[in-house]
Amino acid sequence: MPRIMASLILFFSIAAAAHAEVYTWIDSRGIAHFSDYPPGEIPHSQVQLQEPVTVPMAENLRQGRRISGIREEVNELLSSSERPEPGKSRQDRADAKLKKTCAGYRRKLDHIQSRLRAGYSNDRGNMLRRQRRTLSQKLSRECILG
Repeated sequence: MPRIMASLILFFSIAAAAHAEVYTWIDSRGIAHFSDYPPGEIPHSQVQLQEPVTVPMAENLRQGRRISGIREEVNELLSSSERPEPGKSRQDRADAKLKKTCAGYRRKLDHIQSRLRAGYSNDRGNMLRRQRRTLSQKLSRECILG
């Protein structure tokens, strides 16, 4: 019987800690305070805590493999890029330049994607998403649609 009571007390204390409320208030000196109990007579507000976002390990591994494959493709494109020779036609030089430009767009997109995955502040995230959108549009117009 004492074991059951002890386990129930332990369970309820853990459950209470998991659902604790957080309060915030500013004192007369302008200092912000946070606590798990209300300050009494002082005006206060309750802070709404959000659950942490977790990514399942399988999804994380899948994304890692996909990104590694994309990087390998880009490295192959960069290493096997054809150098324009003096005897090549104007069309061949234009094709080589376009291929180099497209590889640059893809490299920049991969870099922005990795920065977005690494974490960012809100303003930085908006800027990175705007850059990604612009580069994706350029890549589509110039490289995919021709």
